[in-house]
Amino acid sequence: MTAVRFAKYHGTGNDFVMVEDLDDHLDLTAGLVAALCDRRRGIGADGLIRIVRAEGADFFMDYRNADGDLAEMCGNGIRCLAKLVYERGLTRATTIDVATRAGVKHLEMAVSDGEVLTVTVDMGPPVLERAAIPMTGPERERFVGQPLDVGGETFTATAVSMGNPHCVIFLDTPDRLAAMDVPTVGAAIEHLPQFPNRTNVEFVVVDAEGRIRVRVWERGSGLTLACGTGACAALVACVLAGKTDRRAELRFPGGDLDLTWRESDDHVLMTGPAVRVFEGELDPGWVAAAAHGAAAAGVRR
Repeated sequence: MTAVRFAKYHGTGNDFVMVEDLDDHLDLTAGLVAALCDRRRGIGADGLIRIVRAEGADFFMDYRNADGDLAEMCGNGIRCLAKLVYERGLTRATTIDVATRAGVKHLEMAVSDGEVLTVTVDMGPPVLERAAIPMTGPERERFVGQPLDVGGETFTATAVSMGNPHCVIFLDTPDRLAAMDVPTVGAAIEHLPQFPNRTNVEFVVVDAEGRIRVRVWERGSGLTLACGTGACAALVACVLAGKTDRRAELRFPGGDLDLTWRESDDHVLMTGPAVRVFEGELDPGWVAAAAHGAAAAGVRR
């Protein structure tokens, strides 16, 4: 097995292993992805993105969660993909279409002196019907501003799909948000039987300045510093609850994102940065062992 090149990027603290595989040669097993994302024995990341050429789009984003499971979409990760393909010269266009498991997304890059500073992603319209999220219950009914019982406590919640499922939990104050046991409560909500494909979970509060503050538990990745699709879900839920306007700044522990939910076409637009951290080469022996689930070490940076 030949050595595999990779890059490490992050978007507002949501970090990814990026693998360029334009001709679709690599076979990434769930075990290998989990090993690469392991923060002690691998590179360490919230997920992995494999970049492939695509029919009907400029590129395909093959996104996997940190546990190796396939995922539909990643808002922070797709901005990292845009930065990588432009700065590596894989495209000279500053507007590109990227195919994902949640459909084709249109991206516009703000570029200065050859560097991608921010990326705006048209994340498409939110989906609120239970069947499409998916969430159990009457198929065409919405779960908006409804009580959700978790571990003996009742929260007010809204379920939204942005190509992947989200459950947005409303909290009263920033102090309550800071004190929330996100790993415990988030994991419990992720695995509720109401969400047959599990769910991402956002804990939100609108502060005195009108910003939406968010902490997030991601399905298959756990506690992360930010989530792009989660930011979109949080904005939609807050607008539906009358807590904010259709344009808002969302503040995550990992950084800020600017979002707009357009009334004209129902699409959510997300703007934020992407950062290249480092590149490296995986030891072929480590890759072979990790692909078969064996404990191994040997990442060369």
